[in-house]
Amino acid sequence: MKTYQRSKSSPPPVRIFSLGGIGEIGKNMYGVEYKDEIILIDAGLKFPDSRLSGIDCIIPDIRYLIDNKHKLKGLFLTHGHEDHIGAIPFVLRQLSIPIYGGPLTIGLVKAKLEEYRMLGQAELHVFHENDRYAFKHLAVHFFRTTHSIPDAFGIVVDTPYGPVVHTGDFKFDFTPEDRPADLFKMASIGGEGVLALLADSTNSEKEGFTPSERRVGDAILESFRGCRGRILFATFASNVHRLQQVVEAAAVCNRKIAVIGRSMERVFTIGQELGYIRIPEGMRIDVKHIDRYEDQQVLIVCTGSQGEPNAALSRIASGAHRHVQVYPGDTVIYSSSPIPGNSQNINRSIDMLLRAGANVIYGSIFDIHTSGHGCREDLKLMLSFIRPKFFVPIHGEYRMLLSHRDLAMQIGIPEERVFVLNIGETLSVYRNRAKRGRTVLAGEVFISNGEMRINEDELLAERMELAQEGIVIVVMTVDRLTGQILAGPDIVTRGFVYMQDARPLLRRGETSLRRSLNRLSERKAYDHEGWLRMTHQVLRKFFIKEVGRTPHIMPSILEV
Repeated sequence: MKTYQRSKSSPPPVRIFSLGGIGEIGKNMYGVEYKDEIILIDAGLKFPDSRLSGIDCIIPDIRYLIDNKHKLKGLFLTHGHEDHIGAIPFVLRQLSIPIYGGPLTIGLVKAKLEEYRMLGQAELHVFHENDRYAFKHLAVHFFRTTHSIPDAFGIVVDTPYGPVVHTGDFKFDFTPEDRPADLFKMASIGGEGVLALLADSTNSEKEGFTPSERRVGDAILESFRGCRGRILFATFASNVHRLQQVVEAAAVCNRKIAVIGRSMERVFTIGQELGYIRIPEGMRIDVKHIDRYEDQQVLIVCTGSQGEPNAALSRIASGAHRHVQVYPGDTVIYSSSPIPGNSQNINRSIDMLLRAGANVIYGSIFDIHTSGHGCREDLKLMLSFIRPKFFVPIHGEYRMLLSHRDLAMQIGIPEERVFVLNIGETLSVYRNRAKRGRTVLAGEVFISNGEMRINEDELLAERMELAQEGIVIVVMTVDRLTGQILAGPDIVTRGFVYMQDARPLLRRGETSLRRSLNRLSERKAYDHEGWLRMTHQVLRKFFIKEVGRTPHIMPSILEV
């Protein structure tokens, strides 16, 4: 009889996966898993485009993490931008997980959790660049990078097969506004051998190096010197380096600073507490007191650089702000690049400001903004420092990931060792080989009025219909025993046809519906669901015939 020898079980892989941030800008969340441990990196959000009416933001679907919550060792944050920390309040509603970040990052997380009244639920830890956290199988340590916000770090996850490195958002700036990136540590990590690299791809299509923040500071001062009236300066609230540059330029030009916007005020407060924003005594004033000063003495720093409807600059531009109006002679400076999908809102705000008589500086008129993300030469330099066995481009739309893949191949990483993944797809990595593994549950969760909803096709279709076609509400009172219509049907419409001009049309619709429902009650006993179906059928057919389109129809039948 032939006997078979049992083969030894193969060692488990290190699994790398993304629940957001691949094939998109924003919603960053990545995991490194080995046996019974998961290290989670970042928990961000992204903002909706114009198709998603009524949606405030989008976060990753974390059902895979909930199913494996016993494996989670910690959430480690690369930096404090919303696309990396914005989902934390919603994650903590579903999971209990320790959170680790740099000093400014944790300060911003605290402020966010206070806003949601959740600070008491969070276990927060501040790390520094030489700290190390060791678990049973995995360990985590850090290296300092340069970005558009202080306390930006790359994260290294030591595994049994070698380190997995996540760059965070980075660029190489040799004249930075803050502490420089730790180039020696990056080279040292790379020299010891790196299993896999996950690297920011945002600017992988742009040639050269990303310009230094120092050049932007000089441009801000130059633009301030050319202004005779008030200055309104709009930028991202989280761009702390830019805010300090604005303070320094204002001091040179003898201007007082008023800060508008809840998020901007919060960052100024946290930045001052940590020493990243240094404002001379008496320089900052309350926005209510700006009229006490001459126009050439006033600088207003505000949110709204992306044309967000409720942000400070948008309310100022539309005349809806309580304390600030735009006058001829004011100068408005936009210091940010448009996020994809926001150009229409930004252009609308600019038009309103120009109509009010303001001088508006935006786009490439001055070098008043530079990206915090590395261009192609920055990315090549990072790849050369780290020298990974395997490479996974992250943080970018699909074309950006492919461009980063090509860069990696140019500097000598073989094509079969570069993996462009999809959200939810895992990469199983061993000491000397890697392969695509199983797919974990992943997707999008919509946040609307603070509530979480899984991406539902029916919900999106309904909202698109409401946005494009409007709504018709049909109200009637019915005797449930006889099926007799006691009142109505009355039709009210919003966003479909103008009510005043369409009264004859709506009256004809009401008459047509009443006839059909009366015939239905003569044939069969009253049935609530049947009457709802009949109302939909009759009015859809009527409106298509009369106006060539149909609105969202919402019947309301009161039974007595």
